[in-house]
Amino acid sequence: MELEKIRNFSDAELKQHEGQAAEQLFRLRFNAKLGQTEGIKKVRELKRDVARYKTIARQRELGIAETSVATAPKPAAEKKSAKKTKKESR
Repeated sequence: MELEKIRNFSDAELKQHEGQAAEQLFRLRFNAKLGQTEGIKKVRELKRDVARYKTIARQRELGIAETSVATAPKPAAEKKSAKKTKKESR
């Protein structure tokens, strides 16, 4: 499922979709243990969907703003450049 679509869900819808995906994942795992190995790819997709639902719910709980990866600052690069300037000044 697309991330933007998931982010537009209300808290109740998010919880409902998470529950449905978790139940479906349980059923697929149960069938796999019984020897019915259909939908291995589906198991992987459902695990990722459940993780996405939980991540977005936790972000909302913490009040974390949604920023894109490209605009986020890279602290490691800044530290390296700061060290270089200290060495150059000596």
